[in-house]
Amino acid sequence: MKAHLKSLGLIGCFAALGGCRTELPNAFTFTAELPPGFTYKAIVEYTPAKGETCSVPDRRKTVSAHNQKWRERYEPTFEIPIRRTISGCQMAIRRISLDINSVYGKSRGDFSADSAVVAVLPDIEERYKNSFDSRGESTFHGQCQWLFRTSGKPRILRKILDCKETDALGTPEPGRPFAAYTHDQLPGKTVRMKIKLAREEQPYVRDTWVKFPNGWKRCLGDNFEDQYAFCYGNYTDFSTFTMPDGQVCTIYPGCTE
Repeated sequence: MKAHLKSLGLIGCFAALGGCRTELPNAFTFTAELPPGFTYKAIVEYTPAKGETCSVPDRRKTVSAHNQKWRERYEPTFEIPIRRTISGCQMAIRRISLDINSVYGKSRGDFSADSAVVAVLPDIEERYKNSFDSRGESTFHGQCQWLFRTSGKPRILRKILDCKETDALGTPEPGRPFAAYTHDQLPGKTVRMKIKLAREEQPYVRDTWVKFPNGWKRCLGDNFEDQYAFCYGNYTDFSTFTMPDGQVCTIYPGCTE
């Protein structure tokens, strides 16, 4: 009897709906694999869905934020709605703007960030959109590198984070880490940003440091007050510099020779 009722139910389902289908979820998962000590923050932007003529006057309502207080609390994974109704307007996700952050000192200003983007559009040419594997996961890749320079009269060492897109094997690609999807690719899927850290740091400005077997030395320039202090072929006169923790050093990263 139960089997008979089940059959009747299935027949009714197909007759009324043209087939029993599960409603696709209106969300996907975003997550990140970052080097130790790195975090990200995200701004998710929405725009009127395809075919909609409405608008939302208050732009603040069309964005949502994640990990804005990344120093106090950081969560690498979160769920993102694909479509939302905002002020009566049917909206669809358009972009995730990402800041990749890392701290290199104890002061609040001793950090640097670079950007990455996930674009979501109604239609994208096949060659430009990222794909998903059999598990419903898609990963885009990048590599960040620390660049160092000195700033101010004490020549305080500052570090700048520079992040580039790469392929899965680590080969550099033009621009910042980036991925693109269509709306209908995303329901129930997982998008992963995977960032590696370059092994070596490099000077931010060329011809200002000289590399030795045990590290980098800062060129003196005209004198210690010279803020630019290019080497200009003088590879014998160097200056001290101050690390973020206050140490006065002669070589980077080891501080003393």
